[in-house]
Amino acid sequence: MNETVVIIGGGQAGAQAAISLRKEGFGGAITLICEEPVLPYQRPPLSKTYLAGELAKERLLIKPAAFYDKAGIELLLGVRVDAIDTQQQLLHLDNQQSLPYAHLVFATGGRVRPLHCPGIEHHHVHYLRTLADVDAMHDKFKPGKRLVIIGGGYVGLETAAVAVKHGLDVSVLVARPTALGRVTSKVVGQFFEQVHRSAGVNLQSNTDVQCLEGDNEEVVLTTRGALLSADLVVVGIGLLPNVELAESIGILCEDGINTDQYGRTSIANIYAAGDCANHPNAIYQRRMRLQSVQNAIDQAKTVAATICGKDKPYTQVPWFWSDQYDLKLQTAGVNTGYDEIVLRGDPATHSFAAFYLRSGQLLAVDAINRPAEFVAARNIIDKHLSVSAARLSDESIPAKALAES
Repeated sequence: MNETVVIIGGGQAGAQAAISLRKEGFGGAITLICEEPVLPYQRPPLSKTYLAGELAKERLLIKPAAFYDKAGIELLLGVRVDAIDTQQQLLHLDNQQSLPYAHLVFATGGRVRPLHCPGIEHHHVHYLRTLADVDAMHDKFKPGKRLVIIGGGYVGLETAAVAVKHGLDVSVLVARPTALGRVTSKVVGQFFEQVHRSAGVNLQSNTDVQCLEGDNEEVVLTTRGALLSADLVVVGIGLLPNVELAESIGILCEDGINTDQYGRTSIANIYAAGDCANHPNAIYQRRMRLQSVQNAIDQAKTVAATICGKDKPYTQVPWFWSDQYDLKLQTAGVNTGYDEIVLRGDPATHSFAAFYLRSGQLLAVDAINRPAEFVAARNIIDKHLSVSAARLSDESIPAKALAES
């Protein structure tokens, strides 16, 4: 196969697409365009071990440089695509070069959702998405420093847990009624709030930032009920998919780049995978855009197979994880539309599972230090198995037997 595949985006999806193309036997040229001037790297450790200084930069890399050389994958680092000519199948790059393609993959990921308020440009305010973002924070991430985190999602809470461990004075401001409010239930969100408060975090829910003021030494955040002085402010309020380039060439985009189950967009020979892709999910019978490492990997594998003429539909059960203190939260499925929550285990023990059902059918689970329940729920959701609320809550039944009659 003497065709050229160009992949736009050097994150998990982009790197995996290049790797999987070779594994599928693609023999043509592969070019991976990375806007950041570094090799593709893993993002989850950024808010944890890398931020804490416990992980060397080279350990973040998905693959070392030698791998790409050996696999014949050309890397264009620190390069941006400015425009695409779909008629000529040509990319115009910001280094004044043009690059032809036979197949084009959008793995453009997302960017941080900006906070809009007066004073947000203060030099003590940081976002946490890229390697450069974390590197810019390291000098201020020291014991005794006052850290204010705006946002109570995964990134915010993971950053708080790491900061407390390393002796920072931490406050978390959550706009929603509970932390993790966008992704989980009130019972799970309140559990994590209690864990953080017990660790010494000043966590305030239902709290919006009105403005930021300050000099070179500190910044003061004005909220609905308090004034908080900070040496460092981290904003983590969500992600926006990078779809502008795809939209500019007429690809259908709706909260991401629309694809079919094989990763194909509305234009022939153009595909999308990862945080930027909005795909039809057969399990939940609706379209969705997922932000997770595993989704990026699986979708990239699907796209690579499609390009190689080996159609393998993307039908994975969504799953996510978060590490905070000594807790591992593992989520399988998507709980949107649940009408019943079943608890298995006692939250007070820091080991329990929250199952989400709709009309008696299992939609999702949040498993906190309960890996067996996580695995069981993935299997039940994937195979559309039936399980009653009574069985889910009965700890005398082993997790692996939950779906048995």
